[in-house]
Amino acid sequence: MEFTHFNESGRAHMVNVGEKDDTKRVAVARGSIKMKKETVSLIKDGLIKKGDVLSVAQVGGIMGAKKTSDLIPMCHNIFISGADISFNVLEDEIEIEATVSTIGKTGIEMEALSAVSMAALTIYDMCKAADKSMVIDNIRLMKKTGGKSGEYIRE
Repeated sequence: MEFTHFNESGRAHMVNVGEKDDTKRVAVARGSIKMKKETVSLIKDGLIKKGDVLSVAQVGGIMGAKKTSDLIPMCHNIFISGADISFNVLEDEIEIEATVSTIGKTGIEMEALSAVSMAALTIYDMCKAADKSMVIDNIRLMKKTGGKSGEYIRE
C-alpha cells in the first residue's frame, strides 16, 4: 500500500485531486457513547438542563461533518451534498450513525467519522454535569461508495 500524503522529500502534503473524476460518494460511520442508565433516562425524559440532547447532537454532528477540513490537516474542503445523523437509544448507551454524501473528486469518509465524533462529543458536553464517566467508543467506517477504490463494506 502506498501512502500518498508524503512528497518526494518525505514531508507531509495535501494530495492533488484536481485530475480525478467527479463521482457520487457516500460514507456511513458509526460509534457510541456509553453512560449510566440514569443519564439515558434523563435524556429520554428531557431533563438535561442544557436542552434536547439528541436534537443538539444531530446539529453538532452535521456541523462536525462540515468542519472536517478545518480539524484534520490533510483533508480537502469538499462540498457536502447531504448529511444525516441517527441515534439508537439503548439502556446504557446511545449508538450514533452518520451518513454523508458528496459528488466530487475525493472521499467523504472523514466527514462521516467526524460527524459521529462531534455528535458523541456534543452528547458528552450536554450531559457531563450528570455523568462525567461517559465513554465515547468504537467510532468506525461502516461503508463507503464511489471513487477509484470503489465500494467498502465492513464485515
